[in-house]
Amino acid sequence: MKIGNVDVKVSILAIAVFVIFTILVIIASIYSPVVRSQLIWLAPVLFMLIILPVALNYMSQRQYADLRPEYERQAKTVRIRLINESMIGKIVRIEGVVEHARFQFLNRPQYSVADRTGAIPVKMFTNPEEDIKVNDIVEVLGQVIRRYIVTGDPIINCVSIRKTGKKPEN
Repeated sequence: MKIGNVDVKVSILAIAVFVIFTILVIIASIYSPVVRSQLIWLAPVLFMLIILPVALNYMSQRQYADLRPEYERQAKTVRIRLINESMIGKIVRIEGVVEHARFQFLNRPQYSVADRTGAIPVKMFTNPEEDIKVNDIVEVLGQVIRRYIVTGDPIINCVSIRKTGKKPEN
């Protein structure tokens, strides 16, 4: 679904929750007159179960779209091996091959991107514009952060990940 210039994607989990609760409300309203009298507030609650994920995804996609030009200007192209503790907070650009892709069904994808020098986890807090799969060659723009906020190894908080169609540099 597109809202303005933003492509909004609702996770399958949000749709499943909406469907399950809708079915439960329908079944309960058939068998219980008490539930039927409460439909005046149950219907808006069901509506919010689908609208809130759409609104949150729209806001995330919009914010990432606004950040992308700034990150493209500031990003320094680096090899994965060179990303370390001293780069925490720096905006980087890496190119590599997607080795793993997880949690795409939650609209919070996590990737493992590797070049010839190493591999690094890449996390997003919304779906990318393109459908990224394992073995795709991608360019990642993001900020180096710690895995667990104050501790942990460096990872990339991704703002943009897109297919390049070319091979990573040596």
